[in-house]
Amino acid sequence: MTAPTATNVAQGDAHVDVQAGVVHGDINFYRLPPNPNPQEQFAAALHYLDGRVRDEARTLIEKAVAGGYVTTEVQFFRLIALLSGRTLRQLPAEELDRLLAICTSLPHLDDRDEWAAGLTVIIGLLTPARDTETDLLVKKIDALNQRQRDAIYGHLEALLEGAMQDEMWRKSVALAQLQRTKGDRANRVWKFFHPTPAQPRTLPVRPAAVPLRDWLRVGAGVAVFTLATVQTSVLMAARGPLDPYLGLLTALVGLAAFWVGGADRHYRETRLRTKEAQIRPPQQRRREAPPDGFAHRVDRLFDRYFRLYVPRGTDRAYWLAQTAGIQRHLRDEVVELYREQRIEADRVAWFVRHLVGDVRGQWERDTLTAYRQQLRTPVRTWVLWVGGLALLAAGSFWAVPAVVTTAPLSGTFWLLLTAVSAVPAVRSSFRIIAERRRVVDDQAERDDKDTARWEAYHRWCHKLSDKPSDTEMAAWLEGDRKVLVDRAMQQYRLLPSQVIAHAFIEAPAPSCKKARYPQGPWRYSQYRLLLFLLTDDGVRQINIDLEFETITSHTTQRLNYRFDAVAAVRIDGIAARQQTFELTLFNGEPISIRVTEPDDETLQGDENAAKIAELSLDAAGLSHTLHVLEGVAAEGKEWVKHRRRRADKRLANLASAIRGLLG
Repeated sequence: MTAPTATNVAQGDAHVDVQAGVVHGDINFYRLPPNPNPQEQFAAALHYLDGRVRDEARTLIEKAVAGGYVTTEVQFFRLIALLSGRTLRQLPAEELDRLLAICTSLPHLDDRDEWAAGLTVIIGLLTPARDTETDLLVKKIDALNQRQRDAIYGHLEALLEGAMQDEMWRKSVALAQLQRTKGDRANRVWKFFHPTPAQPRTLPVRPAAVPLRDWLRVGAGVAVFTLATVQTSVLMAARGPLDPYLGLLTALVGLAAFWVGGADRHYRETRLRTKEAQIRPPQQRRREAPPDGFAHRVDRLFDRYFRLYVPRGTDRAYWLAQTAGIQRHLRDEVVELYREQRIEADRVAWFVRHLVGDVRGQWERDTLTAYRQQLRTPVRTWVLWVGGLALLAAGSFWAVPAVVTTAPLSGTFWLLLTAVSAVPAVRSSFRIIAERRRVVDDQAERDDKDTARWEAYHRWCHKLSDKPSDTEMAAWLEGDRKVLVDRAMQQYRLLPSQVIAHAFIEAPAPSCKKARYPQGPWRYSQYRLLLFLLTDDGVRQINIDLEFETITSHTTQRLNYRFDAVAAVRIDGIAARQQTFELTLFNGEPISIRVTEPDDETLQGDENAAKIAELSLDAAGLSHTLHVLEGVAAEGKEWVKHRRRRADKRLANLASAIRGLLG
């Protein structure tokens, strides 16, 4: 055996830095109703068993049995849960006694009952099989329905010894190879870690805001202008000829045309300035948002997607510089829309992608500044504005001399009052009309945005609609584990029958994603695995990094050491729900890896943080691994011999009882 070098997979005090977890709170897959009946307990147990949460499955099945729910199907899965992933010699004494009690309590098994047929096969697997019986047992298993076959090959591959164990392992690995890619895993697995997308929002249209002074100017101006115009008409009437009236009428028509054209021109110029301000690169650098806040995470999302979604044929630096103003405007909108509620930034990532993708699309279609063409002052407006001004000037030159010559003082006074009242009234009316038109156009734009955002939201929800179930995630992970164990045995040129036991320590990798169902174990996008193979010669340890989303793995370290090199095995931090596994060797530093992180922020309703941690460790098989390694640390190689001696007597009694049951 080679002496191991020091290896700290993740120091006990090191921070694993797992991303914030996703809890699919809309799924009640593992949730039990209040005061569940035995049938509901059994159904939940099957869910946990499929999720490889074996201890919880065993507990719930025993509760269902204690409640009087005993059928051949229940007994079948009762045995599957009890034996899952373990050899008979690895069962504690009390569980061997329970196994014996279950087997002896079974009624006569009628093979016409499909579950009774499955029970018969399991009971047959519990008795030592001669090499000549291997093919017969495999044929019996293959004759069962798929649910039973998958359960036996998936959970009981370690149950037998010798040639039968090798054959069962071969079948189990073949099934695992199929399971680990089944259901389009490569294209669906990422969806399990994606949070429920937040519904789209659109800022409400800002109501028309017209200052009181503008209303007063218009009201007072119109009143004074009307009075002054009437008085001017009276002065013209005193003179007699009708020519000045024609001049006054021309001036009024010109003023009306000027007002219509000027109001439209003013609105277009005002709106154009507003639009330009939204895309203009910021002149000052924004103060950084708090690093742990929602706004900072939204900043990172916009930075990421603007760098990623660069239009075809465009330099990235040029794109980022030209869209800096748009990025800031959209970022401020998203922060404003979602800041007031407790929403994780990841839930609006789809929304940010949609907004950035829309900007890129407009850039590629050359419509990003299409508003400039839309808001360009049309010829009709210019004609009204310039023509009205010309008519106003011509009419004034025609009417003013007649009024002044008729009544120099009063005429001049009323003419000046007409001009003084008209100018501020016209300007204020421009602002009032512009504000009202802004509301109408903003509402139209908002409706278009809202429609586009909801369409994008529904497309994204449809894309996520086939996210894998927790059962699929568990099956994929179990398939990965078995394939990795098989590869390790091939590397060491070991047959399954030459391995006393294998065990995993399973931990999240740094910066990985994680997600779970309510009342379910955590699943991770990346794992750090410690695989232990126990043979007569000692322990083979393989450290593996598993990329769960891409179905790839690589070995980071291989260690070989004798049984007596194991000094101690322990789990720290149980009370703090931050467990760290530590394996201490006599001739090396501790091998340490953090297997769980404290997590109180994602708890749903009646969930308990300690229970969630317990379920996650159960799914990882930690209790089985600790049982094996603690025995090795306590007794060394003698643990294997003692365990065999202690179990052989009970196994002999079990075999005798089973032979009697089989007749």
